[in-house]
Amino acid sequence: MSKQFDLARNGLLGFVNKLDEKIVDIQPDHFNNTLRWHTGHVLVTTESLLFGFPKQSENIPEAYHSLFATGTKPADWEVEAPSLTDLVKYLEEQHERVNGLSDAFFAETLPYTLPFGNFKTYDDIFAMILQHEAEHLGQMKAMHRIVSEK
Repeated sequence: MSKQFDLARNGLLGFVNKLDEKIVDIQPDHFNNTLRWHTGHVLVTTESLLFGFPKQSENIPEAYHSLFATGTKPADWEVEAPSLTDLVKYLEEQHERVNGLSDAFFAETLPYTLPFGNFKTYDDIFAMILQHEAEHLGQMKAMHRIVSEK
């Protein structure tokens, strides 16, 4: 599984590292969020599902939950969002932590349920995380084409 995660995460990091900070907060028409939000959302979702963020994980700032969790949006932010540099640093650190998880961890039964899907183990949720990351990267690439033309 780590090869698949490496492919997904390295694709995301390669894309985000090329972004210009000047365009990451532009919200194009017909999109609910921004490039910065998508970057943080991928980080927070993976941290939540694999490491129990924010209650059981202190690997990323707790404030990221209110900025990037599902259902959040930049229009509601009441604090300054982190820089792309900070988000990339946390994504890279998380990449190492995920790759350090054991086969035994992935075989464990989940201590939570989700309102969709039939996820029983961390291995099940990991497959969803891979799909989630790829889906958001696709959205980010579409958004980037639009905001770069302005």
